[in-house]
Amino acid sequence: MAATRFPTPTYGLLAEFDAPQALIAALEAVREKGYRKLDAFTPFPIPKVSELVVDHRKSKVPLIVLCGGLLGAATALAMQTWISVVDYPLNVGNRPLFSWPAFIPVTFELLVLFAAFSAVFGMFILNGLPRPHHPVFNVERFERATTDRYFLLIEAADPNFDRERTRELLASLGASEVNDVDW
Repeated sequence: MAATRFPTPTYGLLAEFDAPQALIAALEAVREKGYRKLDAFTPFPIPKVSELVVDHRKSKVPLIVLCGGLLGAATALAMQTWISVVDYPLNVGNRPLFSWPAFIPVTFELLVLFAAFSAVFGMFILNGLPRPHHPVFNVERFERATTDRYFLLIEAADPNFDRERTRELLASLGASEVNDVDW
């Protein structure tokens, strides 16, 4: 009985360029065609490439940090209120059990702690980390990205992605080779 092979899902297409100018020209053309889910790999940082690759949308990090901080403050107030009013009330000098000015330091500290943790974990989640293996590592020629080649990746998740049309576009932009990137 022959084993049935299922087609591997495509992560995207990886185009290889010989010069940084060719990569920049290709990035500009691809952005002009409406592609937005792309990435570039170069042996050294190129400011123009990072400007073209990064989609400058409003970040979700401030909202995540705000929610984390508010959750920390609410947790601190709830914890101190429970301890001081419900679980173990101590009436010292006929002072009120719920004395909110005394709760401010702990509330502030938990607000900062939760905001910091939500910033760290929010960035990890939004950046898709940790990612020990990226699908482009499956392409044999990709090892040259750290020495002398420039690569442009268009992800299959892009709404404009059509394997054949995108392959033709990348080849017409001067790519020396266009490879499928499988998961």
